[in-house]
Amino acid sequence: MDGILISSIGSVERSWTKWALLRGVDPALARETAHGRRAVETIAKLRPDLDSDKELTDIEDIEVGDLEGLTVLPGVLDLLTALPPDRWTVVTSATDRLARVRMSTGGIPAPAQLITAEQVKRGKPDPEPFLAGAALLDVAPADCVVFEDSPSGVAAGRAAGCIVIATTFSHSAESLNAAHYVVRDLMGIRIESSSDEIVIQLTPLPAGAAKN
Repeated sequence: MDGILISSIGSVERSWTKWALLRGVDPALARETAHGRRAVETIAKLRPDLDSDKELTDIEDIEVGDLEGLTVLPGVLDLLTALPPDRWTVVTSATDRLARVRMSTGGIPAPAQLITAEQVKRGKPDPEPFLAGAALLDVAPADCVVFEDSPSGVAAGRAAGCIVIATTFSHSAESLNAAHYVVRDLMGIRIESSSDEIVIQLTPLPAGAAKN
C-alpha cells in the first residue's frame, strides 16, 4: 500500500519521529527501521522493554491522526481500474484501521478483504504476508505478482515464490535487485485481463538505474 498505491511518507516519518522522541529513540533510526515493516516489529527492535501492544496503539493513533500530504501515486488508479476486483488485494505492514483510513483518504477502492499486520505472526521480509495474500485470492503464489517498493517487501515476495515488480519510489534500483523487474513507477504498466489470465506489460529500468 504505502509506496505503491499511496505516498504517506511524510506522515510516516513525522509519526515515527514523534514516537521516537517520546520514547528516547534516535528518530533517524526509527524512520529507517519502520519502512516496510510492521509497527509491532519496529517497536520490538527499538524498545524491546516496552509493552508492544500499548505502543502499537499509540503509534497507530499518531499515524491515523496525521494524513497531511497523503497522495495517490502515478498510474495507480488506471492499473486498479484495469484489474478485475476479485483478482487483486493489498498486503500491507499497516494495521487494518490505518490501511483503510489511508486508502479512503486517497480515494482508492479498498478490496473487501486484505492482509494487514494483525493477520500474520511474522511480517515482511518473512514470506507469510504474501502467502496469506495468495491464499486469500485462492491463487498459487507462483501465479501471483507482487508490487513492492522496499527491500524487505521484495525479499518477502521472492521468498513466497511470487513474481516481484519493484518501484523506485522510496529506494534505489540497486537495493531492489532481488526483484524480478524494477520500474520507476506504475505509469508504464499496462494490464490486459480475460477470464483465465492477466497479462502485464512493462518496460523495466536498465541495470544500475539510479533512484528517482
